[in-house]
This record gives sequence, C-alpha cells and structure tokens, in this order.
Amino acid sequence: MHFYKSWCEMMDLFPLWNSLRIAAISCAIVFFTGIFTAYYAARLPRIIKGFLDVFLTLPLVLPPTVCGYFLLVLFGNRRPLGIFLSQFGIRFPMTWYGGILAASLVAFPLMYRIARGAFESFDKTLDYSGKTLGLSNTYIFWRVRMPACRQGILAGAVLSFARALGEFGATSMLIGYTPGRTATISTTVYQLWRTNSEAEAFRWVMINIAISAVVLLAVNMLEQRSKKAVTG
Repeated sequence: MHFYKSWCEMMDLFPLWNSLRIAAISCAIVFFTGIFTAYYAARLPRIIKGFLDVFLTLPLVLPPTVCGYFLLVLFGNRRPLGIFLSQFGIRFPMTWYGGILAASLVAFPLMYRIARGAFESFDKTLDYSGKTLGLSNTYIFWRVRMPACRQGILAGAVLSFARALGEFGATSMLIGYTPGRTATISTTVYQLWRTNSEAEAFRWVMINIAISAVVLLAVNMLEQRSKKAVTG
C-alpha cells in the first residue's frame, strides 16, 4: 500500500484517466454507429457497398496526422463549422472531448469492417425463418442476428477500444498536449521523451503495454469462444 501511494504521488495519473475516458466513450460511439452502418451496408448492392467501404475505411489507411488535419479543417475555431459550434459552447480543438472525436474517427473503420464481416457471415435462413414466424425486423436483429454475431462484434469493440486508447497522431493534431487538460498516455510519452525524462516515459510505456496486453488477451478469449461455438 505504501508503495502504491508513493507511486501515485510520483506520477500524475491524469493522462491515464483521460486516455481511458476518451477510449471508453469513443468505443461506445463507434460500437453503435459501426454496427448499424455495417448492418445496412451489408444489404446494399456490391458496387454501392464498394464505394461506401472506401469512404468509411479511409481513416484506417490514412496517416493519423492527415485525419487530424482534416478534423482541424472542419472543426477549427476559425472554420465555419467550428465558429457555428462555438455559438453553443462546443469547441473540439484543445479540449479533452476533442480527443473523443479524433479517436472515434480512427477507431470507427475497425468496428465497421469487423461488424460487417460478422453480418455477412450470418446464416440468412435464420432471418427468413424469423420472418415466416411473423417476427419483426427489429426483433430479429436484436434477438437473432446480434446473438449469432456477438463474438465478432465484441472483438471489434475491444479492438476499437485499443485503437482509441493508443491514438496519437490525430489526437495530438486536434487537442495537443496540455497537462491536466488534454494529456493522454501517448502524448505524455512523446512529451517526456522530448524533454529527456526517459524514466517517466518508460513508466507510461509499461502502463500502455500492460493495458494493451489485457486487451489482446480479451480478443484471444473471444476468438477461442467463437471457434468452440462453431465446432461445438
């Protein structure tokens, strides 16, 4: 206990708290938006779905700094949209909740692609059977389709959380680094490295590795359960 108190006093834990809340909220956002976008995209004609895939998964292959640049172009304080939102007290640049916007943008393609793959592998005969029994599309979606695809969807959610937690490029472009306000684990490591505080940077690196290892273990467990369900 004494070691834990000394360790907490030695480290400012705000970057950990800020990273976790940004990742958690971003994960919740992309979870629902990714699922419903993937559900409707899987039902579109192949050509339309191909173009939509390119647009929706572009942040996955673009450099994160490019994503951050586009966010600044859209939501910058001197841009039309940024000026409009500021009238309601909403400003994304240099705010911690701006990190949610950046993390959601880069994490969404992961959730979308994995959820779409899960929906496309869904046995459509179950859907047809439900309709012959007079079940509504909403009932079939939540009670039949989602339980059948839950392993893939949960894996997508966990990976999206990990991606949002480790986001650096778009986050640093949009919200920068302000201790106690916008600092995240990734930006803190970079700033500590720049100031030659290698011991502190190493501590944050180890924290990030520990969290990432837990996330990967969760994904592996979900994959094993999915394989058992298929073979069993």
